[in-house]
Amino acid sequence: MDARPPSADDVRTVTSGLEHEAARHIDGQPHVSAVPAAFADAAGEDLIAAENSPLPDDRFLDREVSWLAFNQRVLELAEDPFLPILERAKFLAIFASNLDEFFMVRVAGLKRRMATGIAVRAASGLMPREVLDVIWARALELQLRQSRVFHDEILPGLAHENIVILRWEQLTPDEQNAMNDMFDKRVFPVLTPLAVDPSHPFPYISGLSLNLAVVVRNPITGNELFARVKVPPLLPRFVKLGDQRFVPLEDVISAHLEDLFPGMEVLQNHTFRITRNEDVEVEEDDAENLLLALERELLRRRFGPPVRLEVDNSIDPYVLNLLIEELGVTPQEVFRLPGPLDLTGLWDLYKIERDDLKQPKFVPRTARDLAEVESSTAPDVLSVVREHDVLVHHPYDSFSTSVQLFLEQAAADPQVLAIKQTLYRTSGDSPIVDALIDAAEAGKQVLALVEIKARFDEQNNIEWARKLEEAGVHVVYGLVGLKTHSKLSMVVRDDGDQLRRYCHIGTGNYHPKTARLYEDFGLITCDPEIGDDVSDLFNVLSGYSMNTSYQRLLVAPHSVRSGLIERVEREIEHARAGRPARIRFKCNSLVDERIIDSLYRASQAGVPITIFVRGICAIKVGVPGLSDNIQAISILGRFLEHSRAYEFLNGGDPEVWIGSADLMHRNLDRRVESLVLLKNSEHIAEIDAIFNLAVDPDTSAWHLATDGTWTRSLLDPEGRPLRDFQETLIAVKKAAGRLA
Repeated sequence: MDARPPSADDVRTVTSGLEHEAARHIDGQPHVSAVPAAFADAAGEDLIAAENSPLPDDRFLDREVSWLAFNQRVLELAEDPFLPILERAKFLAIFASNLDEFFMVRVAGLKRRMATGIAVRAASGLMPREVLDVIWARALELQLRQSRVFHDEILPGLAHENIVILRWEQLTPDEQNAMNDMFDKRVFPVLTPLAVDPSHPFPYISGLSLNLAVVVRNPITGNELFARVKVPPLLPRFVKLGDQRFVPLEDVISAHLEDLFPGMEVLQNHTFRITRNEDVEVEEDDAENLLLALERELLRRRFGPPVRLEVDNSIDPYVLNLLIEELGVTPQEVFRLPGPLDLTGLWDLYKIERDDLKQPKFVPRTARDLAEVESSTAPDVLSVVREHDVLVHHPYDSFSTSVQLFLEQAAADPQVLAIKQTLYRTSGDSPIVDALIDAAEAGKQVLALVEIKARFDEQNNIEWARKLEEAGVHVVYGLVGLKTHSKLSMVVRDDGDQLRRYCHIGTGNYHPKTARLYEDFGLITCDPEIGDDVSDLFNVLSGYSMNTSYQRLLVAPHSVRSGLIERVEREIEHARAGRPARIRFKCNSLVDERIIDSLYRASQAGVPITIFVRGICAIKVGVPGLSDNIQAISILGRFLEHSRAYEFLNGGDPEVWIGSADLMHRNLDRRVESLVLLKNSEHIAEIDAIFNLAVDPDTSAWHLATDGTWTRSLLDPEGRPLRDFQETLIAVKKAAGRLA
């Protein structure tokens, strides 16, 4: 990494923070939401009507511009000369994929609002047209910067390691001959050239497909004609020549266009790529038959309106004008770029078996709370949880020997009577789904709440829902108008003396593959209060319960926003009374204006506030009289910082909540989210130590400036590399017996 590896002193310092006892165990009264039923979070309105002077109108950064700043941070990882070259190539692919989704969803949404006449000014003060103008200019700038990094740094860096990406004209005669044979056998049979003339209308161009715009001439009539050739998406993006030498697939096709248009003269060809609106909307009237309605919508999504046209910068003006006219894009939506287009294909290169060009592998071990002393056998998760709560921190702690094992053992345990589970995203060969099926086939009562509206995983989730139903699992799809984003599992077991409920509440999905890459927390507990809460919440999700009162949970959309604001207000009172006060939030995004306003009020009252955010951050920091006491940092690296944790110093009696909810409108108003209050002092201390490490001046991070720009800290004042946050945690977990 760019930052120095953790030293022994680093490990001792952070480990001591993880192991020290919290100042006092949280033993106050449990939170009970007083919000009325019908899933309305109304309590926050009064809480932010403080006696202070009105807050300034220009107090929010624009969310879309902030997202572009986040993706710039990803691009800066690709630019980092201290990272291994294949890691840098990977971050270029992530940058490209992120930008694709941004256009498919966010830009498409802005255009849709303008087209339907509901364009309103954003909290930042910008109208949608103004936001789009910024996006088009900034996104083009970033894509050109991506191209420069690819050509000037990544390609030479790969070549230095004997991994070479060549254009067709750079191939040796023997390589061209080999590609001729490969084209005839593996590419030509799947190509379908589509002509455009009075009898052949302009073809539909699917979103994100790579295409060749071809101009041919009839040698008899002299007429010039246009045709489109789609680059097959299921073939390798970069064709292997042997010995780690590659050529883009579109170059191979381009060199053989005469085989596709025999008898015609091929005058020119250019690559292009269209991005379309691929967000999914399902009408509420269809909610009773949500599965079929969503399947219809997925078919419609393939034909969404275009939002971006990427073309090779050598494209002929005639061809470009034809594409603009036929595809219905505006000149601002055209991105002229140096080829090759679509650098998401660099993921294929990252699969090369060159460990010397990647970050060192690590193998997660069983979490310390679960590990059996001097035993290589799998822990009995339910037995351990009967003794004490378990906090897991993925990917540093193994998902397979904690959460996955918890559900697999429950499925096989004859004393387990029922399992209830939410599934937002999971893998194609999910052991979680297999465990639920095994439990159902063993006669246990199994409920699975499958969120089939999980963006870009809709089709996978539909397939899993049907597979679960066929196995006898009770499958439900949540509440009308709300996505279920909570990460919840509940196991009901007959322990002889009583029925006991074992629960897992997490910040990440039940997805074994992403659990090795996404950083997340999870609590496994049989605490009776949490068992009551989770049971009540599942009854809300699967039945007609209107319960909104919970003891150890905050549940969106009726109490996460108001619950967090209540605690911000409490920190204000602590500060005014001279008691210890501090707020630290870790989340993916901070956008919600009411939450941000409450933080501004706390800053004005002298409460120190740290926002540890991965993506969008709409709060302004360092504004005199408004946010003097607010700082925001961002950390990106080999793992995706995905967990959500909300810490309040609370007068010296710290309170920490973890769960699924980010601080965005969709999470707080249009999703079922849950946060759980931690009670174990060691777990509270661990979260506290993670915050301490992140904000330590010796830790490398990006820091937000008042104008919304992010600056990366890499070196200390003496010019020495700063400590890497994630690599330090890996070392800490190893020292604490958490990782091998």
